[in-house]
Amino acid sequence: MGLFSFLTKEIAIDLGTANSIIIHNDKVVVEEPSIVAINRTTGEMIAVGKQAMMMHGKTHENIKTLRPLRDGVIADFQAAEAMIRAMIKMTETKKPLFPPSLKMVICIPSGITEVEERAVRDSCEQAGAKDVRLIHEPMAAAIGIGIDVLEPVGNMVIDIGGGTTEIAVIALGGIVCNKSIRIAGDDFNTDIMEYMRKQHNILIGERTAEKIKIEVGSALSELDNPPPDLPVHGRDMMTGVPKEINICYSEIAHSLDKSIIKIEAAIMNALEMTPPELAADIYRTGIYMAGGGGLLRGLDKRIAQKTRLTVHVAEDPLRAVARGTGIALKNFNKFPFLIK
Repeated sequence: MGLFSFLTKEIAIDLGTANSIIIHNDKVVVEEPSIVAINRTTGEMIAVGKQAMMMHGKTHENIKTLRPLRDGVIADFQAAEAMIRAMIKMTETKKPLFPPSLKMVICIPSGITEVEERAVRDSCEQAGAKDVRLIHEPMAAAIGIGIDVLEPVGNMVIDIGGGTTEIAVIALGGIVCNKSIRIAGDDFNTDIMEYMRKQHNILIGERTAEKIKIEVGSALSELDNPPPDLPVHGRDMMTGVPKEINICYSEIAHSLDKSIIKIEAAIMNALEMTPPELAADIYRTGIYMAGGGGLLRGLDKRIAQKTRLTVHVAEDPLRAVARGTGIALKNFNKFPFLIK
């Protein structure tokens, strides 16, 4: 620690489509949904994170809630910058006399374009960062899981987030081959909303779909220890009156099937692209899963059946990418895969 270390603040950000996590001094200091509430007339930000999420789907004409990130990339530049700024402010316990210069590592999807990468960097710089490094999400997930990414051993990592599913084979501190598809948690929510509309003639919102996915979501129609049925409230499309129905996990497994098939196809595609020596390593080490999608019941078993490989789910998969980003921050100038 230098004499003027208080003038520099080091933070690692997992800027996700669904949730954003900030790590400072090896601790998770902010974990909030990636959503903002904005006053339509003045354009000022009213709430961010959990507060904005509580307003989502319940706003009047003067307030709008929006998610600045779509499919893992910034869709609304100004809202993203305001959200990053507000979340960085949440990390401050007391107001500093001199605002510190920020040193930041932020993770990005591996299938991102140069323009989208520039947007992330610019948003961070506008939010006050002096030194920004980027790291690809599958690489951050691998580090967060505890894999030694610098070894000459192939490891396959699947990171299913809110907006994108990242599949990458990692060896020697780099991504050898990767596949990034824009099918992930948000698409699961859309599938559930569509299923409820078509099968039960009931309209539900995004928040309810997310709750169904967490409470009774499943990738398999038969589970060893199934969750209890969930009462769901929504609007009846025939009468327009609110009503309640009970939903079981096998119905949700059926509704998510087409999205999961696309993820399985992407995994098989990534395995086909893998060099033979690394494929031999993957046979021994198996596949590692991270991200919120890793929490979906039975998804690891389903991928294991499809690939005939062992599938390991990271402990606390939601924070695996953030943990890896935090480790990368500590090795700011050492790791070769941090993009300057």
